[in-house]
Amino acid sequence: MAESSKTKLWYFENFNILKSMSKKEMMEMNDKSTMKHTRQSESIYLPGDSSHSIYFLKEGKVKISSYSEEGKELTHAILGPGELFGEQAIMGDKVQAQVAEATEDAVVCSISVKEFERFMEQNPQLNLNVTKLVGFRLKKVRSRLEALWFKKAPDRVKQVLKDLAEEHGRPVGDEVVIELKLTHQDLANLSATTRQTVTTIMNQLEKEGLLDYDRKRILIHEPEKL
Repeated sequence: MAESSKTKLWYFENFNILKSMSKKEMMEMNDKSTMKHTRQSESIYLPGDSSHSIYFLKEGKVKISSYSEEGKELTHAILGPGELFGEQAIMGDKVQAQVAEATEDAVVCSISVKEFERFMEQNPQLNLNVTKLVGFRLKKVRSRLEALWFKKAPDRVKQVLKDLAEEHGRPVGDEVVIELKLTHQDLANLSATTRQTVTTIMNQLEKEGLLDYDRKRILIHEPEKL
């Protein structure tokens, strides 16, 4: 389908988390939502903003981050097309605690929390899908915190690569390609280390023949050895 002819409804129909919704429910959600084109480096929400919407990423990439009082960034997730975010609002958070920023030009759709909760009440499978997503995200946060406390930098970087492969990887024979535009600083923010440390670790992994890296993609040759 041509880019210009892709509607909100077309996008909604291609979201796995919404597959249980009927055509009528899809059309109603289409009417209740707003679609916006977001430019690279543009923020979708910031800490302290009202938490009153749920967001669907249709195209592009979005980074979810938080900052320490010293201004150090910790990246919680890199999201790709087909993913929902801002789910903290469903859990009762009144204001945003994180930053959601487009890392490339993106298409984002939003719907009010109240409207989305109504759809969840009407559709038990949707409710279950969202509950599983929230649980999965919380599990990832706990895993990330445990890694920060107990793992050394090389293991943290390897764990980030494993997570990215699981969430965004595409099998190519026995290899996995992660087609994300990630800098060493992005990987440092994801693994809570420094850019220089990531550069050293990635160079070593390339030297060992475990992966090839450039700013457009990461090709992991032997995922089981990470």
